[in-house]
Amino acid sequence: MTDNTTLFGPSYRSLNEIRLRKAQLRTDILKDNNKLTGLWNELMHKPKDNTTPTQRFSGALSTGAGILDGLILGWKLYRKFGGSKQVGLFGKKHK
Repeated sequence: MTDNTTLFGPSYRSLNEIRLRKAQLRTDILKDNNKLTGLWNELMHKPKDNTTPTQRFSGALSTGAGILDGLILGWKLYRKFGGSKQVGLFGKKHK
């Protein structure tokens, strides 16, 4: 332990030491507050959209293709494992 601390915490010898410690704690608290505020804003606020119209169109097309692929897969699985035994497009029964 240093000479300025005791078993129960720091011991101060003058009011000036207390003021200095208070100022130090205040700056530490403000730094932590600013850091937490920045992290909170990052987490809770949607970032600005900096994409071009081409990138947005490409993303929408990709999402649409993924949804269509999922629907087709779901339809195939439904038909294979539990769908009704319907006559196909050209009159053949599906197995």
